[in-house]
Amino acid sequence: MVRIRLTRMGAKKKPFYRVVVADRPSPRDGRCIEQIGYYNPLTTPPTLQIDLSRVDHWLSKGAQPSDTVGDLIKKARAGQPAEAAQ
Repeated sequence: MVRIRLTRMGAKKKPFYRVVVADRPSPRDGRCIEQIGYYNPLTTPPTLQIDLSRVDHWLSKGAQPSDTVGDLIKKARAGQPAEAAQ
């Protein structure tokens, strides 16, 4: 099964996350199929960039987002202009 999840990057006590598509049994920071965005919780406000067209592609293929990534996808979709959401 394929999951859309976060992988941790950055230095000790300074986390930075990539949103990746990976096989479920692979390790958290292991090999991924595709990187589709990033999330930096340390900036004010937190920085979030996700390629929603790739998210939709992977969801249509049966990928399951993790709980955290599911919340981030909702926030990314809410931040879009109304014209782009249609």
